[in-house]
Amino acid sequence: MIYTLIPLLPFLSFIIIILLGRNFIRDKAHFIAIPAVATSFLLAISAFMEVSNGKVINIDVYSWIVSGDFNVSFGFLIDQLTAIMLLVVTSIGTLIFIYSVGYMHGDSGYYRFFAYLSLFIFSMLILVMGNNFLMMYFGWEAVGLCSYFLIGFWFHKKSAGDAGKKAFIVNRFGDFGFGLGVILIFLTFGSLEFTQVFGQAGILAGQTINFLGTEVDLATMICLLLFCGAVGKSAQIPLHVWLPDAMEGPTPVSALIHAATMVTAGVFMVARCNPLFIMSPVAMNTVAIVGGVTAILAATIALVQNDIKRVIAYSTVSQLGYMFLALGVGAFSAGIFHLYTHAYFKALLFLASGSVIHALHDEQDMRNMGGLKKYMPTTYKVFVIATLSITGIPFLSGFFSKDEILWKAYQHGDLGKFLWFLGTVAALLTAFYSWRLIYMTFHGKFRGTPEQEKHLHESPPIITVPLWCLAIGAIFAGYVGIPPIFVEHGDKIGEFLAPVLGHSEGHGTHAEEYFVIFASIFVALAGWFVAHIMYVKKTDLPQKLGTMFAPVHKLLYNKYWIDELYSKTLIQPMLKASEKVILGFFDKIVIEGIVNGVPAVIASFSQGIRKVQTGLLSNYGLVMALGALCFVGYLIFMG
Repeated sequence: MIYTLIPLLPFLSFIIIILLGRNFIRDKAHFIAIPAVATSFLLAISAFMEVSNGKVINIDVYSWIVSGDFNVSFGFLIDQLTAIMLLVVTSIGTLIFIYSVGYMHGDSGYYRFFAYLSLFIFSMLILVMGNNFLMMYFGWEAVGLCSYFLIGFWFHKKSAGDAGKKAFIVNRFGDFGFGLGVILIFLTFGSLEFTQVFGQAGILAGQTINFLGTEVDLATMICLLLFCGAVGKSAQIPLHVWLPDAMEGPTPVSALIHAATMVTAGVFMVARCNPLFIMSPVAMNTVAIVGGVTAILAATIALVQNDIKRVIAYSTVSQLGYMFLALGVGAFSAGIFHLYTHAYFKALLFLASGSVIHALHDEQDMRNMGGLKKYMPTTYKVFVIATLSITGIPFLSGFFSKDEILWKAYQHGDLGKFLWFLGTVAALLTAFYSWRLIYMTFHGKFRGTPEQEKHLHESPPIITVPLWCLAIGAIFAGYVGIPPIFVEHGDKIGEFLAPVLGHSEGHGTHAEEYFVIFASIFVALAGWFVAHIMYVKKTDLPQKLGTMFAPVHKLLYNKYWIDELYSKTLIQPMLKASEKVILGFFDKIVIEGIVNGVPAVIASFSQGIRKVQTGLLSNYGLVMALGALCFVGYLIFMG
């Protein structure tokens, strides 16, 4: 079927580039990679049109694994949820590929970069298109592997290599739980096919499983194990620590991983598994609370960061928290809607920051920027558009999707109102740190070196054209989800996703909805206003407040010392245990005992037996005579 080409084309691009890139393709790798992903985008549009007409595509390409009752096919499912994800992944992927031509120009690993990007897109497409849990898990692990390749792409830098390893290892913790969840699903349902599992989800009601001597609700156990994977992949607390360090990779990688692909995989997975999650109120509340706490925790950290990409990275963690908050209160469509709009304005933020970094020759500290507005007017404009969208200014994309989440949370009882409060405070902080970034980077006087200022210039069209395309998405993508309070039947994306994700139930008056909307607008403007005062009008105020609230500033700047906590409680004890057990006992005693001991025994035996060979003919004659005598004696006495 033609739609199998959607993931196949990027995979073929990877194979061709990785095999021929070093000797033949080299700096022409984009001529293979870009057409491949762009064609996948066109096919994704075609698939979307078919699904829009009510058709669900579910095909088994071939039997993958057959062993007794375990039967898994290599197949694809394209329904409304998959169709949205395909558009997001391939459209933004295409723009990032084009942008990368300018950003990575002259890099010694140019062909390798496009090979890895192609493999990454293939992996994400397998993840969202697979029609069973094993295919999803395959894509899940493949994007993790690709993230290791891409985050540590500049492996000659120790920080980049460490960041790649950190992302890979941290995700292993979450993926272990996810893998156990998949196993438990097969043991429960006897299948890993989505249609069969979700069709039987009702049998989970009332079932329990013995866990460490305690009877635990089976649905809760399955969903929490699956959610472990989402916590790792989508960087929710406490496994969020890998994502900010992932900024060590090239900026197009940051945009691809943090906007449209890897980090959204957890959101997609929970939404895909909504028939299972709705069977467990405990799991749903866990998802909502983790999302709400992550949203505000990451936003507070972003307030004081000075690395332009790290500010946006923590913003990503916070926005992902919003998505999980929505999923946890049963507003699955709202969560996917925000995933969809976030992909455009967050990719725009990352790529626009890349334009700044490119102009400043890899400078990322905002304290060494300033005044770039007059040198980079296009980058400034798109940055402002993305900022207006993420902060929820009417009527840009982020306004529609974020307010939909806050309204759905507000309707969800007492817990929902608490989560709405967290989300609203996070929105206030988002507005502040986003405009802080704008003012520190583009306003005031340039604080870099004279040599940097001498070479400041706007990025070439190969970079700015994709930025404008994403800016259009940041403005208009949200108009597919206009709240019914504004336009009757305006929530087109909710209606489109309803066959897969259903409708969220909630009760609230129009007055309450207007309250939520205007509260959101108020905090967005308030955060903007405070940032303007602190970084434009009274530029000495941030330093004064930092001194006045030094302990709080230190806490936020050091990211609550969570990395240090992990280092002391996990990493250092593990290293010490490894040194004593593995190095001290197993390596020195067992391994070296075998490696050195066996040769020593052989040498000792050889030293003894070599004395038989004296080299004297008389000795050999004596031995022969003794041998003959023994032989004769044996014949006499035994005969």
